Amino acid sequence: MFRLIPREEKFFDFFKEAAGNILEGAKVLIRMTDEQGGDLQERWKQLEEFEHEGDKITHQIIRKLNRTFITPLDREDIHSLTVALDDVMDLIEAAAARMCLYKIKQSTEEARKLAQLILKSAEEIVKAVSNLERMDDVMEHCIEINRLENMADDVSREAIAGLFDSVHDPIDVIKWKEIYETMETATDRCEDVANIVESVALKNA
Repeated sequence: MFRLIPREEKFFDFFKEAAGNILEGAKVLIRMTDEQGGDLQERWKQLEEFEHEGDKITHQIIRKLNRTFITPLDREDIHSLTVALDDVMDLIEAAAARMCLYKIKQSTEEARKLAQLILKSAEEIVKAVSNLERMDDVMEHCIEINRLENMADDVSREAIAGLFDSVHDPIDVIKWKEIYETMETATDRCEDVANIVESVALKNA
């Protein structure tokens, strides 16, 4: 009987929308770390809009999940991937929020490196999620996201260690430590997405 009932494939479109939204948010974060003396407040507002769009997509997926009889993937996997994608966008926005609230006037090389790693991870998420429907060429993108997360770990550790090795204002140490940790956590959430996508691909191979 289940074979006679068409599966709801809209979920894959939603995942692609969420991934694309993350990528656009990551591009704004790059501009925040590249533009010295730029209007961080305006960039933060842009990221807030992307974060709200991510929430909207998440709610659409959850509603569709509750109303769909036959899903293309296990319900638990759809829910887990939805939450993981939303978490990535939330962390990108959180990093931007901290830069604005702490009135960062000039970014650091380490922040730019972390922003670049977030952007590259977002690009890989788009590729992995886009291939998820046909379960094709997913693994290589998941592996790359894991590699990027390891690089972000190294950059974050060195950046935080550098704060304490050099002469810094204690307030600046607190500010940048939290910004670095938030940006690194964003790459952790990217890795969560990769792990879920990898698990789904293996389960449905």
